[in-house]
Amino acid sequence: MVLLISGLVLWWAAHLFKRVAPERRAALGDKGKGLVAVLLILSVFIMARGYGQVDGPVWWGRSPATTGINNLLMLLAFYLYAADGMGTRVTAWIRHPQLTGFSLWAVAHLLVNGDLASLILFGGLLAWALVEIVLLNRAGAWKRRSGPFPVRKEIMAAVGAVVVMLVVGLIHGWIGPWPFGG
Repeated sequence: MVLLISGLVLWWAAHLFKRVAPERRAALGDKGKGLVAVLLILSVFIMARGYGQVDGPVWWGRSPATTGINNLLMLLAFYLYAADGMGTRVTAWIRHPQLTGFSLWAVAHLLVNGDLASLILFGGLLAWALVEIVLLNRAGAWKRRSGPFPVRKEIMAAVGAVVVMLVVGLIHGWIGPWPFGG
């Protein structure tokens, strides 16, 4: 349990460093980007190790319905990541597409994983994403994206989301539970 929580704390600290201490982060310059990247990779490793070691109660599990909803939420999460990178129309409506997608990822995982380790991991990451959204909203006004929004980019983002979902799903099934049901 300590390892899992330590990984979460490191994830939060590495991400929020720029928001909480912007002058100190800016003083590090490009070296700070590398430091944050190393801390985030380390935090993911620690969380993964800690997650596998937690043994606790299970309140609910997967069902065909929750697995289907999970997969739809995951597809939407991957689409929001792709849409932000491609600058599609949805980015004119959603202020933080990547953090929204990340939040959907966490909710999707909570939906099918009702054990203590999952509540700590996915609940902690969902809380981080929501705190990050609040801090970003307080930091300044939103400069809404404006068009043009080429149809080609919309299609590329949608196809990219499907491809990434399939690849991630295959890797997920290889190292953990099969995510597509059945």
